[in-house]
Amino acid sequence: MHIKNKNLLLIFTRNPELGKCKTRLAAKVGDTAALEIYKFLLEHTVSITKGLPAQKHVYYSEAIWKDDIWDNDDYHKELQLGPDLGTRMLNAFQKGFNAGFEKIIVIGSDMYDLSQTDLEAAFAALNNHKYVVGPAEDGGYYLLGMTSLKKELFENKTWGTETVLSSTMENLKNDNYFLLKAKNDVDHYEDIKDIDAFQRFLKHL
Repeated sequence: MHIKNKNLLLIFTRNPELGKCKTRLAAKVGDTAALEIYKFLLEHTVSITKGLPAQKHVYYSEAIWKDDIWDNDDYHKELQLGPDLGTRMLNAFQKGFNAGFEKIIVIGSDMYDLSQTDLEAAFAALNNHKYVVGPAEDGGYYLLGMTSLKKELFENKTWGTETVLSSTMENLKNDNYFLLKAKNDVDHYEDIKDIDAFQRFLKHL
């Protein structure tokens, strides 16, 4: 397979099913509202990635959905493989590098604060850095990119906790990396309660 565009964007997503997504948010707003919010975030992720000059692979958590908001012509669909998030990301990066991609970036699908311009800047940072990291305000990261695979980034992390970013930066301390601006991802009610775009999902509270 000859790849024209050597940039690959990995989008990690959960299948939007009632009671299975945004569980920490659902504890406050309820399962139905949490699902609607997650679908809204998925739509936003489509809007900021569909025009991005890169190949795009969507990695589903549970099952590949052929007919959904990810257009089959724009997005190649894969299943996340592995017992934890680190292994799942490692496998996706490994597959991308094996296929011949030169710059690979992973994002989640719950970043209202992210734009196409941010993603273009992240790929541009990989022109003269080996790694790029987008720190999340909760101590994790919303974006990770690299030009060659570094397995330590996916090992010995307590995923979903505030230690992930510091542990990742410790792995990169002797490497040439670029740090993007910190952004807020949507996990808790407090992350969205003051943002206008989310108010229509919170009227019932």
